Amino acid sequence: MSIISFEIVYRGIFQKSLATKISRTFILAAVKDGKVGISFGRYSDSPERNGIPAKQFGYIADTKEELEEVAAQYEPKQVDVTICVDDALCKGVESWGWYGLQPINAVTKPGGTLIVTSNQSSDDLVKHIHRKDTPYNLSIVKGEASFAGLWVYKDDGTDARCMGAALKACPEICSMASLEAAILENIGGNDHVEAARASYEDARSDEIKPGEGNTEVPFTFELLKWQDMRLGVVIDAVGGHNKFGDSDGGYVPGRNEYFKKWSTRTMRPVIQFDICTKCTLCWVACPDTVFDVTPDGYYDANMEACCGCGVCEAICPVPDCITMVNEVVFDERDSQYEMWNKDKEKFGKYVDEKLAKGKVENRHPITGLAGAFSGAGLAGGHNENNFSTKTLKEL
Repeated sequence: MSIISFEIVYRGIFQKSLATKISRTFILAAVKDGKVGISFGRYSDSPERNGIPAKQFGYIADTKEELEEVAAQYEPKQVDVTICVDDALCKGVESWGWYGLQPINAVTKPGGTLIVTSNQSSDDLVKHIHRKDTPYNLSIVKGEASFAGLWVYKDDGTDARCMGAALKACPEICSMASLEAAILENIGGNDHVEAARASYEDARSDEIKPGEGNTEVPFTFELLKWQDMRLGVVIDAVGGHNKFGDSDGGYVPGRNEYFKKWSTRTMRPVIQFDICTKCTLCWVACPDTVFDVTPDGYYDANMEACCGCGVCEAICPVPDCITMVNEVVFDERDSQYEMWNKDKEKFGKYVDEKLAKGKVENRHPITGLAGAFSGAGLAGGHNENNFSTKTLKEL
C-alpha cells in the first residue's frame, strides 16, 4: 500500500485558482501514470473569505480501494509535501472559523518537505515557522506571492514552478512526463512546462532540525462542554473603550481579546509619524477599528487587530505617510507609535529598513475609495505615488 498526500496552503479567493490548478494538475498527472487520486478543499474553508488562509488537499494511491480508505479520513493528518504560496503564512494558519492558529508545518510528516514561494532566505523564514519535534525539509521557490481573484487567474507560472519543486521533493507523486502532459492539458503552454522543468532542476532544500524555529506557542481555544454552556444563545459584549497604554489620555476601542486578525494579512501599514497631519482619515476609514488614538492625537495601528486591507494607505492624503509593507519582513507586532516616541532616530532606521525589504509596489488599490472620498486630501483620495490601476490583461 502506497499513499502519497499533499496540501496547498493559500489565501482564500485571491489564490483559489492557483491552489486548485496545482492540486488538480498533480492528480491528473498521477492518473496518467495509472494511479488514482482525489483533489479537494478543506470543508471548514467554505465559503472562502478574501485573504483568509485556506487549504487544498490531494491523495494519490495505487488502487481505488486504498484511495477510498484514506479519503474517508477527509483531512490528512500527515502529508508528504506542504506547498505554501504566500510566505506570510509561515507565521501560522488560521481559518475563518477562528479556532486557533495552526503552524504552517503542522501536518508535514517527519522528513517531509515544506515548499514556500518567497524572496526571503531559509533563515528568515525559519524564524517565523513554529518549531517541530521532528525534522523536515524547507524548499524555497523564488518569487513574490501570486495574487489574483476568484474569477481572475494570474498566469505567471507560479503553479508550474511549485509543481516542479514538489516533484523534486516527492518523486512518487508522478513522473515528469505525466506532469508535463497534465500541465499542457490543465494549464496550457510550453512555457509552463519549461518552468516546471527548470524549477525541478533548480530545487534545493535545507533540513530543519527538531526544535529549530519559532518558539512561540500557537494560540488555541478550548471548546465548551455541553454542561458548561448557558441556556439560549448568549453573546457577551466586547466592552467599552480604554485609555492608550499607561497614559491618562487617548482612546483605544474595546476589542475581543480572542479575536485576533493579524494572521489574515499579507502586508501591514508602516506609519511615519513625523509627517502625519493628524487628519483622522485613517481612523475614520478603517473597517476594522484598528487605529488607537494616542494622547497627543496620533493614530497608532494595532498590529493584533490589523488585517492588512490597505484602506489606510489608500485614503491617507500625505504621500508616504502610510505605506503597506510585506508582513514577512516583520518579527514583531509591537506598537509603532511607542517605538517612535521612545527613539525617533532608531524608528526612522527601522522604517527605512522595512521599506527597503518589503514595500509593496504596483498594487491594485484594494478599495476603490476614490469616488467616496474625492473631496478629502489629494484629488481622488489616494496617495498619488501608490495609485496605479492595472487592467486584467496586465495582471
